[in-house]
Amino acid sequence: MNQIERRDAGLAYISDDSVFEEQKKCRQILQKLNFIDRSDFAGISEIVKELFGKSEGAFVNPPFYCDYGSHIEVGKNFFANYNCTLLDVAKIKIGDNCQMAPNVAIYTAGHPIHPVSRNSAYEYGKEVTIGDNVWLGGNTVVCPGVHIGNNVVIGAGSVVLKPVPPNSTVVGVPGRVVKRDNVRLPQTDLDQVHMPDPVLADIEQLKKQYAKLYQMFEKSQMKTKRRKEKTWKSTIH
Repeated sequence: MNQIERRDAGLAYISDDSVFEEQKKCRQILQKLNFIDRSDFAGISEIVKELFGKSEGAFVNPPFYCDYGSHIEVGKNFFANYNCTLLDVAKIKIGDNCQMAPNVAIYTAGHPIHPVSRNSAYEYGKEVTIGDNVWLGGNTVVCPGVHIGNNVVIGAGSVVLKPVPPNSTVVGVPGRVVKRDNVRLPQTDLDQVHMPDPVLADIEQLKKQYAKLYQMFEKSQMKTKRRKEKTWKSTIH
């Protein structure tokens, strides 16, 4: 497999000349989009069609940034406001009637966590899907592999790390569901004061492990004591 085939199959790949050639074509389109007369709405719409391919009523307020454009699928009446970034290493599929406020970022690109592996230049992509009638507030970040259901609102400044069920409202860093089916969740589910403390959770886990080890140690000591007693008794007799 070549690097483009590896990338499109969701495998780790390296950006070689063939990958850069695809990005070059996208950047030529973005150059036109980002430097067009901002009052030329018809011209912007035509460039957006060229960038995304299939689109119906899609509009983008420049500047707009992506890697390929051809990996982005948008439904009817898509709108992205200023300074939107869609890193489309993997597919980004967006449903009908979706809106993105300024500075929204959707990332599909990922890199190895371990520094040695990361320095190998290998990277990968994980698909992001967004349903119909979704509104992403300003400065929202959607991370690789996230799937967002229909009729969802993401509050401004949220960082979405996990799948979002339909008919939900998400806010915060990391993003958490605060409403389902237009019903607000109990305050204790939202208040960070009442959220689990990961450090305390680790301490509790260590306590359990210590207790288990101590029980094993006591059993071992008892066995050793019994062996010694048995040896001592046999010596006397």
